[in-house]
Amino acid sequence: MRVLAIDPAIRNTGYAVVEGDHRNARVITYEVIRIPKAIPQSGALAAVRTHLMHVIQTHAPDEVAVEGIIYVQSHKTAISMGAARAAALIAAADAGLRVFEYAPSKAKKAVVGNGKADKAQVAFMIRALLGLSETPPHDAADALAIGLAHLQASDPLKAQALDRRQV
Repeated sequence: MRVLAIDPAIRNTGYAVVEGDHRNARVITYEVIRIPKAIPQSGALAAVRTHLMHVIQTHAPDEVAVEGIIYVQSHKTAISMGAARAAALIAAADAGLRVFEYAPSKAKKAVVGNGKADKAQVAFMIRALLGLSETPPHDAADALAIGLAHLQASDPLKAQALDRRQV
């Protein structure tokens, strides 16, 4: 299975394409889509959608895994995160791909064993688990963790613990 995993944000959307199964995962690519602050939010959302559509066309994933909605203190942050998530979901929907969501704590638990791990721990474990030569940027590491969680969810013994939901 080939999965496009996305950690959506307006200015720094992390994504990764991974393939394999819960025992053997391989990284195809990963990156952070960085949108300058000078670009208005509407332009940033369009850029995220366009970039992800290009990734889908280039790497032909079978499914998409996206970070689920998280609790945040600021309404402004919540709206911004929701908009970025929508841009990612629209790109996947336009390509006819099924989308699954994972809570950040479930993705962290899948790779670190602790749902409250910090970003540095996640990035370190991603590098170790996937045999990468460098530690990926935090947003890309989060996307890789979501991708690994999705591959692990294909294992019936782990699927319920990861709380996989189709969006």
